Amino acid sequence: MKITSTIVRILMGLMFAFASLTFFFKLVETPELTGKVKIFNDGIAASIYLMPTVKVFELLSSIAFLTGRFVPLATVVIFPIILNILLFHAFLAPSGLAIAILLFVGDLFLAYYHRDKYRSILTFR
Repeated sequence: MKITSTIVRILMGLMFAFASLTFFFKLVETPELTGKVKIFNDGIAASIYLMPTVKVFELLSSIAFLTGRFVPLATVVIFPIILNILLFHAFLAPSGLAIAILLFVGDLFLAYYHRDKYRSILTFR
């Protein structure tokens, strides 16, 4: 199970590092968007702060995943972002749904693997 968690952690770290670095350094041209995806993207772009904030959290989480430090924290921090990616692809752009599902399952797997680290914050007192 340790080898599997390391593989999942590294793959997720690489995916989020690539996504955040391409955003910040404009390494990939954004394709022409249409329909509801364009409306959604225009709304996010209008907020100005949202995408840079998300990408900073993705970059910090990817560093945690790649170094193996603070992985339980990174797993929790990245979960809302992965959930949004999953829902975006489920409702607006089904072409990327497979990758979104893999990210979601990978994050759940890492959370399950580190479940002992969460016991103290999930106990009712």
